Amino acid sequence: MVAYISVSLHKRSLLKNQLSAISETLTMFGIEPLIFVDKYKFDLSQEKDMMAQAMTDIDNADILIAEASTKAIGVGVEVGYAKAKNKPVIYIRHHDADHSTTISGMSDFNIVYVNAEDLQKKLMEVVSENFVIA
Repeated sequence: MVAYISVSLHKRSLLKNQLSAISETLTMFGIEPLIFVDKYKFDLSQEKDMMAQAMTDIDNADILIAEASTKAIGVGVEVGYAKAKNKPVIYIRHHDADHSTTISGMSDFNIVYVNAEDLQKKLMEVVSENFVIA
């Protein structure tokens, strides 16, 4: 099982602890985390290649996790694509972050967290109850 993790490229460094918590949690359940912005580097002239790769990776993923504590058009595009492909979507945001009605409206699960530990606990609940076959 693979989880595509969508996050703002420009705000990625601010979410280091959260992305670590997400990756650790998924790995505990045998789910491979794929953080697109960490796996690939594209320059500005490669936007078509970038989006083609993102769509391929979402097609091959079982779940999409959107860390949307910071607004990013790309995250919304990836969520929309995943939803159109009938992939389950987990919307994650910090409790102080603006709520995204569009991402929330397309998500199957919403997690609002206080810190990385809280995020990990809540994600463990969602994953164990919905994506782990006992």
